[in-house]
Amino acid sequence: MDCDLEIQNSSKFKIPNSDLPIGIFDSGVGGLTVYRALHERLPDEHFVYLGDTARVPYGTKSLATVERYAVENARFLEAHGIKLLVVACNTASALALPAIRRTVNVEVVGVIEPGAESAVAAAKGHPIAVIATEATVQSGAYSQAIHRLNPATEVIERACPLFVPLAEEGWADSEVAVCVAQHYLQDFRNFKTGALVLGCTHYPILQNVISTTMGASVKLIDSGEATAYKVELLLKSKDLSRSASAWGEAERELCDDLDHFYVTDAAQRFASVAERFLGAAPSVLEAVEIWGHDELRAQ
Repeated sequence: MDCDLEIQNSSKFKIPNSDLPIGIFDSGVGGLTVYRALHERLPDEHFVYLGDTARVPYGTKSLATVERYAVENARFLEAHGIKLLVVACNTASALALPAIRRTVNVEVVGVIEPGAESAVAAAKGHPIAVIATEATVQSGAYSQAIHRLNPATEVIERACPLFVPLAEEGWADSEVAVCVAQHYLQDFRNFKTGALVLGCTHYPILQNVISTTMGASVKLIDSGEATAYKVELLLKSKDLSRSASAWGEAERELCDDLDHFYVTDAAQRFASVAERFLGAAPSVLEAVEIWGHDELRAQ
C-alpha cells in the first residue's frame, strides 16, 4: 500500500472549480513551511491558510481534542470555498485524517504518507530516523506508514520539542540550536541512518543545523516538499490545476495579496514569524474565531 492512503478518492467528493484556492491548516505558524513548498511547486495556485494559534500546540493534546480542533479547522476552510485541503500539521495528519475526511466534501491530503514515501526512496534500505512532536512520535504514524511501504525498514523516532521555539524565535542557526541538535541527534549518528524525516513543520527552519549534526550522507526529508509533489499529481489527475496564463496574472510572490491568511489569535506575532520563516509577511491576514458543534461526540 502506498502514499495514496493520504489521497482518498470517493464518489462523495464534488468536483470543484479549478480556480478555487487550496486550503491549508496547521496548529500555528509551522505550516508556513508547507505553504512555501506548495507555493514554490504550484506558483499558479491560490491558497487559503488557517493557523490555529489560539489552540497551539497540538502535539501535547489528546486524540479527541486534536480531532475536534482539526475538524473545526477543516469545516472553516471548506466554508470559504476550496478545491482541496492540505493538513499541514503532522500531529493532525497522524491523528485526525479519518475524522476530517468524514466531515468535509473535498479531497484531503496529509503530510505523513508523502514524507514516508520520500524517506523510503531516499534511504535505499538503510534505517530511517524520524524527529517530530511527542504526539506524532507516540502515534507511530510515520513508522506505520514506512512499514506499509517497506516492512523490513528499521525506524527510530524521537520527539524534539525544543526545535519549535528555536525556529520561532529566530535562533535556528545559533550556538544554542547546535547544542540542542547534538543532544537530540547524537544517537542517530551511530544508527547508520539513510534518511531523516523532519516530521514537524517547524523543523525545516533548522535544516542547516540538523544537516550539519547528522552529516552530509544523511538525506533530510521535508514532508512539506513531499506533500507539495503529491498535491501537484492529484491536481493534474483531477484536472484541477489552475492556469494563471489564462488570466494574465503577474508572477506570484510568497504572501502576496492573492493568498489569504487566517489566524485564531496573535495575528501580529504570526506576521512576525511568517516574515522570519518566509522573508515576507502576509499581505492579507485576518483574525477569526473557530468553534462549532462537536459532531465527534454527538455521533
